[in-house]
Amino acid sequence: MYFVKVGWLAATRGTVGDDTTVIRVPRNLQKRVDTVKQTLGKNKISNIKAGKLLIQSRNPSRNQSAGYVLGKFEQPTLCSKGWKHNKSIGDHFTINNVTAVAPFIVKAVDQPSFKNLPICKELLEALHNMDITHPTTVQLECIPKILKGHNILCAAETGSGKTLSYLLPVVHRLQADKSCGTHAEGANSIRTIVLVPSRELAEQVAAVSRTLCSPFGLLTKTVGGGRGVGHIKGIFRRNQPDILVATPGALAKALRRRCLYLSHLKFFVVDEADTMFDHSFSHMLEDILHYTHISSNPRETRGLDHKAQLLVVGATFPGGVGDVLSRVMDLGSMVVVKSKMLHLLMPHVKQMFLKVKGADKILELQQALKQLQQEKGGGAVLVFCNKSATVNWLGYMLEEMGVQHLRLQGEMPAAVRAGVFLSFQKGVVDVLVCTDIGSRGLDTSKVRLVVNYDCPESYTDYIHRAGRVGRAGGPTDVEVLSFVCHPWDVELVQKIETAARRRSCLPGMKSVISQPKPKEM
Repeated sequence: MYFVKVGWLAATRGTVGDDTTVIRVPRNLQKRVDTVKQTLGKNKISNIKAGKLLIQSRNPSRNQSAGYVLGKFEQPTLCSKGWKHNKSIGDHFTINNVTAVAPFIVKAVDQPSFKNLPICKELLEALHNMDITHPTTVQLECIPKILKGHNILCAAETGSGKTLSYLLPVVHRLQADKSCGTHAEGANSIRTIVLVPSRELAEQVAAVSRTLCSPFGLLTKTVGGGRGVGHIKGIFRRNQPDILVATPGALAKALRRRCLYLSHLKFFVVDEADTMFDHSFSHMLEDILHYTHISSNPRETRGLDHKAQLLVVGATFPGGVGDVLSRVMDLGSMVVVKSKMLHLLMPHVKQMFLKVKGADKILELQQALKQLQQEKGGGAVLVFCNKSATVNWLGYMLEEMGVQHLRLQGEMPAAVRAGVFLSFQKGVVDVLVCTDIGSRGLDTSKVRLVVNYDCPESYTDYIHRAGRVGRAGGPTDVEVLSFVCHPWDVELVQKIETAARRRSCLPGMKSVISQPKPKEM
């Protein structure tokens, strides 16, 4: 017996003889089916056009040129199709860099200067000494809005200069208040808190802050995890800082012990928002925010009884941002500054994917390091692993191969971690093997190659890892190499490839504050 479904028409069935089945289909429906078959057979759509390739595959028939645009309902033929099969070992494809300049760099034709922004001349001189001459697009948008007193959510791609976009207006406002005599001295004099997820990032932000604050005599201090209560109390015992860069655990501990008060706070900055609003930190962050008084409009940020401005900064945003913030402030007061390239793959960074056996990854890594030395004369390399144990094991293997390197992972004692990333930044060693602790916010402008020894576990992790190269002020000929081993790795890579071919955002990524859903009673 045979059955055929023909849309809203029911097919009639009859028999001719004992063992012959006849299915009658409406003639107009049969014509439509024949037309579709002819179209699929004759009109093969080619992905190749003249010019540079966006997707370059081992199989040329799966290449896609930079000038080709997929149709809305067109399904791309992926280079990574079939990569779950063992026969695909050794296959590879590349998402080429189709632009030479990062999208957050303003074009040279109308490139503005920091002089076009309303910041004081001392800060301009400090920027000049740091060899920073032109603002990025995110800095052009954020700085004036912050100076006007708005609460800001800044959502921009990694490496686009978000740290300066909030530190410059913060330091400018603190100095202006000090000059006018409205700065309150004493135990409550902390006026800015910058909250970051790791000690390494805290030290980095503090270093930039100290450079900007040095002409004005403003004091910056850090407080991070891994230290006892006595150490935390010692930080606040004398010389209260104007700017405090802190990790959530240490700041929550200091507030509970009443080591500091936030009654005179002018700015509360949440950096690396995707991590800070994650479930692991969100409850702690909400508790900290309850100690602050967040303004609901720019007028409340002025005067002796002022409230604090809230600045939320990040390259990716989870769905819980609105849920947490709504409990401590009016979401309507947030001004969103969103980059056009947010959650898109960076068009100026070359990204390669290689299907390999797990046992062969160490050999492929060694080959990639040799190739970097031969073709570009070497350079800084970041190697990412998913687990601390893998970092340690890979470090031992590199030692056997004679490759000098440093290791950075969360299970290291705080004293050991303290100088590791600083040594890498200074160029003492060119290779850093790390977990995702090295992917969030850290300045890696000297890095030429990122290797995903372990494929990242999420699209967010991939964006942050890939964002360690192609940063403002860094080299332009940079690459990201990912080793693909497991079936779950293939699924992630296929979504990345699809997003690259469609020039669309990676799936599941959010970039604006959404109103929280009402709680069920």
